[in-house]
Amino acid sequence: MRRLRRLPVSLLLGGLLTALVVGAALLSLVWTPFPAEQVRVVARLRPPGPVHWLGTDHFGRDVLSMILVGARNSLAVGAAAVALGALLGVPLGLAASAWGRWGDEAVARLGDLLFAFPAVLTAILLTAALGAGALNVVLALGLFNAAVFARVARGAALAVWRRDFVRAALALGRGPLSVTLVHVLPNIAGVVIVQGTVLFAVAVLNEAALSYLGLGIQPPSPSWGKMLGDAQTFLFTSPLQAIFPGAAIAVTVLGLNLLGDGLRDALDPRHRSAGLL
Repeated sequence: MRRLRRLPVSLLLGGLLTALVVGAALLSLVWTPFPAEQVRVVARLRPPGPVHWLGTDHFGRDVLSMILVGARNSLAVGAAAVALGALLGVPLGLAASAWGRWGDEAVARLGDLLFAFPAVLTAILLTAALGAGALNVVLALGLFNAAVFARVARGAALAVWRRDFVRAALALGRGPLSVTLVHVLPNIAGVVIVQGTVLFAVAVLNEAALSYLGLGIQPPSPSWGKMLGDAQTFLFTSPLQAIFPGAAIAVTVLGLNLLGDGLRDALDPRHRSAGLL
């Protein structure tokens, strides 16, 4: 209990909300009230009740089932985009900090080039060329995340390279690769993890935006963004159709952002000391 009390409130609340969303996604693997893709026109636009707990949409599909499966789809796309960005960006950032002037400048300019195209715009360009779908969304978001990870990893690694224990390792004959893997990477892991949670929230939000535009996860597979897009036609007759997926997106993004803030406070001693003052 004492350890729990010492943890930041944002970490506990963010972890709780994130666990709730992850639990919903995992539950959808084994159970949903109805098949999420089942169309029953005779049951269209029903309000919440004992049979359909969150009601049905304009095709008669069960909204709760779609929310559960949508959680799985959104988290899968977000996790894949963050993983791709980390696999591409963190090694680039570490290499830039180890190479010195010319390598550092090359990686920095590459990052500037990727930042010139926002993730949503990159996804629109890719889907226009390759077609809409979750894979292209992951690729577009992953490329944007790679630029963010590279910049964050580079900045954190440069600070570590100036530390005395790194200079001592170099003086003892350790090569740049060995120093990077043994000393630099473990010391920036916390920064990378925190950045990953923040980018996870951004990826979920961007995936919802792209699905809303019809460029993300394609029907009949449920997506929170697509549910919002379909519900806008029925805002006055059945407003709950927009409230439920919107609330799911808000809870997920809020939970991941709070989790990132809490991890930053827990992993960074400067933030911990600042909070005690």
